[in-house]
Formats: sequence, structure tokens, C-alpha cells
Amino acid sequence: MKSAIRIVSPCGMLGYGFPKESFERAFDQEIHGIVVDAGSTDAGPHKLGAGVSIVSKHAVKKDLKIMLEKGIPHKIPIIIGSAGGAGARPHVESTLEIMKEILTEEGYQAKIAVIWADFEHEYIVKMQKNGKIKPLSENIPQLTEQTIRETTSIVAQMGHEPILEALEGGADIIVCGRAYDPSPFAAIGIYHGMDKGLSYHLGKILECGALCAEPGTTKDSILGTLYADSFTIESLNPNRTCTTTSVAAHTFYEKEHPYLLHGPGFMLDLSECTFTEISAGVIKVENSQYVPSESFCLKLEGARKRSYRTFVIAGIRDPLLLAQLEDVEKKVLEQVTDYFAEIPQEDYEIHFYHYGKNAVLGENEPEPFRGHEIGVMFEVLAKSQELADTICANLRSTYLHYGYDGRKSTAGNLAFPFAPSDVSFGPVYEFSIYHLMEVDENPFKVEFLGADD
Repeated sequence: MKSAIRIVSPCGMLGYGFPKESFERAFDQEIHGIVVDAGSTDAGPHKLGAGVSIVSKHAVKKDLKIMLEKGIPHKIPIIIGSAGGAGARPHVESTLEIMKEILTEEGYQAKIAVIWADFEHEYIVKMQKNGKIKPLSENIPQLTEQTIRETTSIVAQMGHEPILEALEGGADIIVCGRAYDPSPFAAIGIYHGMDKGLSYHLGKILECGALCAEPGTTKDSILGTLYADSFTIESLNPNRTCTTTSVAAHTFYEKEHPYLLHGPGFMLDLSECTFTEISAGVIKVENSQYVPSESFCLKLEGARKRSYRTFVIAGIRDPLLLAQLEDVEKKVLEQVTDYFAEIPQEDYEIHFYHYGKNAVLGENEPEPFRGHEIGVMFEVLAKSQELADTICANLRSTYLHYGYDGRKSTAGNLAFPFAPSDVSFGPVYEFSIYHLMEVDENPFKVEFLGADD
């Protein structure tokens, strides 16, 4: 077993970009893995439901090219987690196309492993009927067969096990479908015999790039080094510095519990962790504990089409309108619903958002409104795009010309920054599956592709 295993994380999201100089600085020493996360549910269910990527092909190709230039010639494994954003088949396939373009253009030969994370509806229905699926939290309803069949794409977050299989199979490049974010990083350490707790904790920090440094960002590179009893974190950009506070703070990032972190088939107990600066900007972390779970559960994610959206963005400057905004919108809403009385109200929804006046916290906003202008956005969600467009157009014209109390002019109430003002957004998706599925064995399949596949 090697005494030190070094993993470089180019950035917090494939396609976000990173300084090439930072990334290349890592290779002044032996590197054992280049790993990057490419997915997230932060942007909601649309990417999974629509089968589209989070970032552009150009951005992904630019980042990948830099990574392959270092990884392929030096036989350093390259791992991409949650390819394409949501990690479903369309996302993985688009990432593979970009990868193959680079390999062809640069004349590289590489053994690619693909780990699919998609699940057939029939399999999920069977698992649900067998009582193997439960909600992730109390506010999520029990899964039904109807919901499963209405869901467009269903993926599960893989752990390190299938990635380890791909590494053992000699893959130069591993493209993962939906993965538990730290798993691709942890797999490198575990492959080299390092402690699972330390490997996963390091992965938890590395997956966001240099967000654990000061000043923090996802658009820069970070280096993690695993040892038998600890790991270290350090920035690869001299303009950023890791501190005990910044690394410890990032340990708490995106967690429901301050020191317990649940993953596929295990829990990470960080209650006894220590963070020590052993040299300038190099932070040593110890005592991360990997605790196997009694049952092996995978997080399922699925999205289904909910409706279609049309929205309008406008500005309001009139203090008289601002003083009675909610009352005016209530009356505008009444006029619109009265006009479309023949349309069942369950076929559409209307929402108002006041940016500059409680748009973020809503009724929980503790500060009184003091502004002289706001940006208002109103949206219509409906069963079809045509219906959303129709109702939104009527809503906009009613709002634009509504004669509120005290109005001194018959001109418009709304200032539109764009023409046309109405934006037909298209399908709207919701997470229909956000559940845990208990499995007896690793259900993820590894597929190896040759240079010509």
C-alpha cells in the first residue's frame, strides 16, 4: 500500500471552469486520481425530467480536455460523478460523446468504464410492492405504482462499490451515472487500501472544488492527500488558503446533522474529527469514522412532468401601487379567474413574486418594506403550454391596465425590460421520487468500452 494517495479536484462542477495553472500545479508530485463531480439536485428536478445538462457542451469539453491532457499520458484515472448533471442515460451519453470527441481529436487511446444509474419502472414497482422503498423524510408521501409509472427518469445514487469495480478492471476513464457526491473521490482512496471513513470525508470536501478555501469558490482546484491515519487539504492556487475554520465549516456543508452523514450503506461519524494546520495552508484532518448501516439503502431520484409555465418579469415604481400591491393583485386575480370561468381552476395556478419586497422569505420576512421600486414576476402553471400562454397574457394585460385607487395616470402600471414580455418556459417538472430503496446487492452495472465503441 502506498503511504500517500493524492487526489486532485479540478472544480466543484464539471464545466464550471478552473484556472489551468492551479490544476497543473498538482502534478509537481505523484497524483493517483483526477476526480470531478458533474451533478447536483440544487437546480431542482428539471434537468432529470427533461434529460438536459446543467452546463453547456463547450464548457464541459473545455474542462475535460485539460483533465485528459494530464490524466491519459500519465495513466492517472479520471472519474466523473453524476455525468451531465442528473446522471441519467441521456446525461451520461452526452458526456461520453464529448469525451470521445476529445479522444479522437487528440489521438488518445483510453479504456472507458460506464456505470449506468438508471432503473426500469418495472424493477421499482416490484421493489415498492415488496416493501423495499420508503420516503426519504416525513414530508414525502409513500411511493405508489401510479407515481412510478408517471415518472420520466429514475436514477439511484451509487456508492464507491461499482467505481471500485471499474478501477479494478483497469479503466482509464470512469463515467458514472448518478452518484453519491463523495463516492467517486472515496473510491480512489479505498482502491489503494486507505481507510473508508477518511476517504469519504475527504471526498465530501473535495467534491466542491476550492469552496473549502478562503476565498471560497467552486471554480478552482484543490488537492487532497490520504494517509493511513489522516488526510490533508490544500489549495492549488496561491491566492486561496485553506484554514482549519474553512475546512471544518465545509464539513458541515449541505448536511441535516452537524456531524453524522448518511451515505449508501453507511454512516459517516465526524463527531471526533480534529482539524490542524500542519504548515501554511495545509490542513490535517483525523478521526473520521465509517459506520456500516444495518441495511444497504440507495437514494432514488425521479422526476415527472407537472405542468407548463409562462411567466412575465416587470418593474413597479409607483409608490401608490406599491402601497396596495397585494390588494391589487388579489383583484387582478379575481378578474382573470372570472374571465376564464369556463376553465376548471385546478387546470392552472397563478403566482406572484415581489423581488425587493419579501420575495425570498415571504411572510417570514422580519424587515418592513422600505424600497421605492420592486421587480415583480408572475407566472402561470397550466396543463398545456397554450393554456399557460393564454392565461398569462390575460393576467399581464389586466395587471398592466388595472385602475387602482388613487392612480393619477391611465398609462401602464408595469415596466417591461423585454419584448416580448411573456416567456413561454415549457414543461415544468417535480421530484416525484425522492425515496430510499433497500437492496441486497450492488445493482449498478459496469460497462467497459474500447477505443472504437
